[in-house]
Amino acid sequence: MTEALRLADREGVHGLSMRRLASALGAGAMSLYHYVANKEQLLDAMIDIVFEEIELPPEQTDWQSAMRRRAVSARRVLACHPWAIALMESRTSPGPANLRHREAVTACLRRAGFSVLMATHANWLLDSYVYGFALQEASLPFDTADELADMTEDVFLPQLPPDEFPYLNESAAALVAAGYDPAEEFIFGLDLILAALEPLRDSA
Repeated sequence: MTEALRLADREGVHGLSMRRLASALGAGAMSLYHYVANKEQLLDAMIDIVFEEIELPPEQTDWQSAMRRRAVSARRVLACHPWAIALMESRTSPGPANLRHREAVTACLRRAGFSVLMATHANWLLDSYVYGFALQEASLPFDTADELADMTEDVFLPQLPPDEFPYLNESAAALVAAGYDPAEEFIFGLDLILAALEPLRDSA
């Protein structure tokens, strides 16, 4: 399964096939069917490993800190496995790590005082934010704040004449001068969501 993840991380899930995996393992394709019946079972197992890598919300802390740690961990794991973002919610045969993860998240929210429905709302909102941010982050044409600054000065600013795009030009120049790092947006947005959910804990 480790080799399947390596292939997907390197080439994307669309480049993964039973034949391609067998070749990477130096085995016959038919030998893989002793372990998984088809590609869907292979994907189920791969997604379960991804869930296993995400930190569960710790029980010994308050719910916001626990869900923040879980969200930060999920973002970090999905950055390593960007192919998994679109598959995290698609599995109809979830593995044990997947189920343990969902149980732990639900337990954290329910113990915090959220009703069943409100815990479901909170879970959907947080997952949508994490997956959406991870997807957007994976598609950015830069990896670091320094690369963004170079790209802004060399590529973006020349396309933003001040007389035509005064606010975009102002923003781009100011953010470069401030050493803006878009990676910091994740915690900013996450904390806003957690703060907005706090008053809803006792709404049952």
